[in-house]
Amino acid sequence: MSVEKQVAAHYGRSGSEKPLLDALRAAGKDVDRLTTADLAPVDEFHLGWRAATVGFGKALAFPSGAHVLDIGSGIGGPARYLAETFGVTVTGIDLTPEYVALADALTRRVGLADRVAFREANALALPFDDASFDGAYTIHVAMNIADKAKLIAETRRVLKPGATFGIYDVMRVAVGDLPYPLPWALTGETSFVEPSAAYRQWLGAAGFTIVSERDRSAEVKEIVRANRERLEREGSSALGPHTLMGPGWAERSANAGKALQQGLIAPVEIIARAA
Repeated sequence: MSVEKQVAAHYGRSGSEKPLLDALRAAGKDVDRLTTADLAPVDEFHLGWRAATVGFGKALAFPSGAHVLDIGSGIGGPARYLAETFGVTVTGIDLTPEYVALADALTRRVGLADRVAFREANALALPFDDASFDGAYTIHVAMNIADKAKLIAETRRVLKPGATFGIYDVMRVAVGDLPYPLPWALTGETSFVEPSAAYRQWLGAAGFTIVSERDRSAEVKEIVRANRERLEREGSSALGPHTLMGPGWAERSANAGKALQQGLIAPVEIIARAA
């Protein structure tokens, strides 16, 4: 089985609308009147969750009316947030057909289908013409892609000159064995975590200029601490990444936290501009 098929299968096992709607109902949400805030606990599959998306959106600073590409859009949380908050139009692509279908369904439920759409596609062969987009971003996706040079070159191809490209990814900051399973991979066979210096090299080779780089570890650790305290006070919730990822999520999430605390990985944000 190819890496792409393994990655799609890793996520696609949980890509169903019914259990998510059941969990939302259990949490007291009206599934016929959902908002993006209602979905935030379950549609943000990255370190820092919605808070990280908020900060990333500010750093991207896409102008209202821009058409931007979400590479590896999952079930669409960041795309919906950016469209609603900044007035952009978002096209999301993802390898996992179940996630594409669920992303579209949730987007219709929150009334954003006129501004956000999703399609099944491979980030290494984007199905778009040259210079199609005003901006692009990817959130916790490149860890599953070995050929990041091609990913970045393909992104540059579909961007207009001067467009902003943002990467928020888990990156390697020290040598050491990662404790699998992790949220993005059960084994090292589909995990390709690289240092930020390599990203800078690939971006430069593809024709991007680095605007800013930020290690967001401290912010994420504080969010994790606050979430842990809330869990101790209030108990577990029906809503969270486990809602879709299943009972194995607790171990994967704990291992990611362990690697973060040990200084093996860091959530790093890079903002670049196309020449």
